[in-house]
Amino acid sequence: MGSYLVSARKYRPESFDTVVGQRHITDTLVNEITNDRLAQAFLFCGPRGVGKTTCARILAKEINKNTVPEGYDFSYNIFELDAASHNSVDDIRSLTEQVRIPPQTGEYKVYIIDEVHMLSQQAFNAFLKTLEEPPKYAIFILATTEKHKILPTILSRCQVFNFDRIQVSQIVSYLQQIAQEENITAEESALHLIAQKADGAMRDALSIFDQMVSFGEDGKVTYQAVLNNLNILDYDYYFRIIDSFLEGDISAVLVLFDEVQSNGFDGQIFLNGLANHLRDLLVAQNASSQQLIEKSEEIAGKYLTQSKSVTPSFVVNAINIIGEADINYKSSHNQRLHVEICLIKLASLQHAIDVTKKKSLNV
Repeated sequence: MGSYLVSARKYRPESFDTVVGQRHITDTLVNEITNDRLAQAFLFCGPRGVGKTTCARILAKEINKNTVPEGYDFSYNIFELDAASHNSVDDIRSLTEQVRIPPQTGEYKVYIIDEVHMLSQQAFNAFLKTLEEPPKYAIFILATTEKHKILPTILSRCQVFNFDRIQVSQIVSYLQQIAQEENITAEESALHLIAQKADGAMRDALSIFDQMVSFGEDGKVTYQAVLNNLNILDYDYYFRIIDSFLEGDISAVLVLFDEVQSNGFDGQIFLNGLANHLRDLLVAQNASSQQLIEKSEEIAGKYLTQSKSVTPSFVVNAINIIGEADINYKSSHNQRLHVEICLIKLASLQHAIDVTKKKSLNV
């Protein structure tokens, strides 16, 4: 085995400048350090993989960097506890005993408690007293994905930072930088698929990226390879089925859905994807909302083109029909037929709208 490091570890940010998508938090923390206005307890909240633990480690490093002698390893002043596996009263008591001992060098000892919501009720209570009256040299950084599980008495004693899901465009840009650094050829549309699959989590995006590099020929990351490997339905199916809806071609619609099913895609996943496609067509119709289409430039262009063929009335009615079918999908005895009936309604929708419009004009 060589010294290969996964991208999530190799490219983990080491300074606030390199943290992606959390500028509102990193700027605040930098200002607090610069102005010497540090709180004694921080709570970092947000979805997994968005940089909470990374920012906690950077903050701990930055706090200590200027207060220890040159050449001294300030990591001795940083302590980490994973509350997912160390969540008992004894674990917290051991931590509070360490807190009583001041740092031998430097001004601060920083305690990072990850997944803090996993602490037991008794452990929270044991920790509360220390958090209420911490020594002036102790700083606590708590991180959680489930803020609602944190006791209000803990929340009130922390400076709370809410981490955002990272935007698709930001993930794509970061993956492009890594691909360039690693001399990997990656199609932009492929990186967009990876970013969307990651659902705002940079760590997930990097893990998927590594997987795609290993899967692709000669380390290339292509759109088709990502589709095949991640079992994602090609956007082309949605563009084709919308065209068939507008033409009222029920046979073509049913044949397309049969092709989707033959490729192993669940009917409900297809309906959800179709609803998202219609949503993107709706936002593509207005220049001010086109930025909400989080797709590659090539695919966004296809949305802009097709959006000119549909009316807002068609899109809204279609989404309502799909929503109703989605709600009743699980309870249906014949799920394939249930989806096909929904698609037949959608293929008849434009004709129904045209008839209604003619009647209103004749009145």
